[in-house]
Amino acid sequence: MNTLNTDRIGLRIENDPRLSMDDITEIVINAENAGFESIWIPEGGGYDSISLIGYLSSITQSIRLGTGILPIFSRTPTAMAMTAANLDRMTNHRFSLGLGIGHRLVVEKIHGGRFDDPVGRTKETVNIIRQLFKGQSFSFNGEHFQINNARLGLAAKDVRVPIYLAALRPKMIQISGQISDGVLLNWTAVSKLQDFVKIFKSAYKTAGNIVNPDIAGYIRTYVGSKNIDAARTKLKKEIAQYSRHPNYRSFFISCGFEKEMASAESALDSNDIDNAIASISSNMEKEVALVGSPADCYDQIAKRRSLGLDLPVLAPFGVSQNIKVDYLNAIKAFAQ
Repeated sequence: MNTLNTDRIGLRIENDPRLSMDDITEIVINAENAGFESIWIPEGGGYDSISLIGYLSSITQSIRLGTGILPIFSRTPTAMAMTAANLDRMTNHRFSLGLGIGHRLVVEKIHGGRFDDPVGRTKETVNIIRQLFKGQSFSFNGEHFQINNARLGLAAKDVRVPIYLAALRPKMIQISGQISDGVLLNWTAVSKLQDFVKIFKSAYKTAGNIVNPDIAGYIRTYVGSKNIDAARTKLKKEIAQYSRHPNYRSFFISCGFEKEMASAESALDSNDIDNAIASISSNMEKEVALVGSPADCYDQIAKRRSLGLDLPVLAPFGVSQNIKVDYLNAIKAFAQ
């Protein structure tokens, strides 16, 4: 059991078809009973996040529930505001709205949209949602959205929904500090964390925000010793596959892993999965993930907290045949 019982901790649950609804229910109930602060549900392909959070609101009492993240290109700001207001009501103010740009491929190939000016669209989306939360009629004439006399009316009464923005690199972290209540980092890299915290807090202060900002971050996690080699192989394979995603490749290169990215991409281009996995160094693994015994993982979480991470969000990756087990092991290890 985690002896640091005053520390905040969150849990990301993948929308993975291998997890049944009974599995997800068990995971969430266990996390709530173990003192986890929040559950975060991502959305990309496959299942959506909103309907699952609606269900989870009915079986939980205290744990916060958040989208982590809801892609801004998949819904209009008004639809997001309406959804957030209702989930705020359903959860008795336990909902957090995590938003993010998503991926060009998903936007254009899966949703059939246009991946235009993601930064500008993000700013307009957050602005519109905040205005609608006020409950008054609101008109807006922007580059991406033109709204005339929109309002949530009484549905906005007592709405208290913090808005988090997903961010990977300095530009988006700065924007998040300017317009959001918190940032949700991905692949939370130890060597970059302190710099990212400074960027976010500086932007937040310059924008004149007075509420304490929140710095959260996803950390890929495997707690245990049984399948440790399989866990490291699984993690390295996932990292290697990101060498084909321009944004993530650039991010990992900025963290000092240009050699790993170049080697992994070359191997994947030759359909050589084994060499792609071997391209990822142990140092890179330790930089962006937690793999090891509970004690090892505690130490790594403590290090990230000392660098300014307010809310570590464990993101277990399934190694066991029944991946629910890996979630439950992580929960047990970090029980408050």
